[in-house]
Amino acid sequence: MKTTWTIDSSQSDVLIKMRHSIIAYMGGTTNKFDGYVNIENNEIEDASVEFSLDINNKADSFQQIDTHLQLNDLFNVNEHPIISFKSTSFQKLNNNINFFKGDLTIKDVTKVVELDAEFIGVNTYDGKKKVAFEITGSIKRQDFGLDYNSFSHNGGLALGKDMKLIANLEFCI
Repeated sequence: MKTTWTIDSSQSDVLIKMRHSIIAYMGGTTNKFDGYVNIENNEIEDASVEFSLDINNKADSFQQIDTHLQLNDLFNVNEHPIISFKSTSFQKLNNNINFFKGDLTIKDVTKVVELDAEFIGVNTYDGKKKVAFEITGSIKRQDFGLDYNSFSHNGGLALGKDMKLIANLEFCI
């Protein structure tokens, strides 16, 4: 029996960063998350995950002007506000270490990526059954056309070629 869990955006967050620069921290209380995880027969081996994130957010949680400039420089948020991921395969190594392979779309580019997924667990909170994952991975920004035209935001330090994505996602029935 397949169970579909939907994302609890108030309990989810995403951090996107490059060396020498935190691009954006997006907390669920001020950002739009959408997604679900399907788990077959309560076995994590058969999980599939899909999530999308609206990065076109001007919330107060972005306290530095650099964040707005970097989001606009990198992502062109007005034309491409959604980052999305849809898993195509799942590999369980042990209870906590798993790999999702899937299609990541940033701007208008979709590439296959492999992300690490730590299964945090299943619990009940406020009468709702919840499941949580921490999904992490490195993304080669140039694969997605994420060129950065910095005007010395970083004091002359070289920005990384990879971006780190850290998503703490909580789903409920």
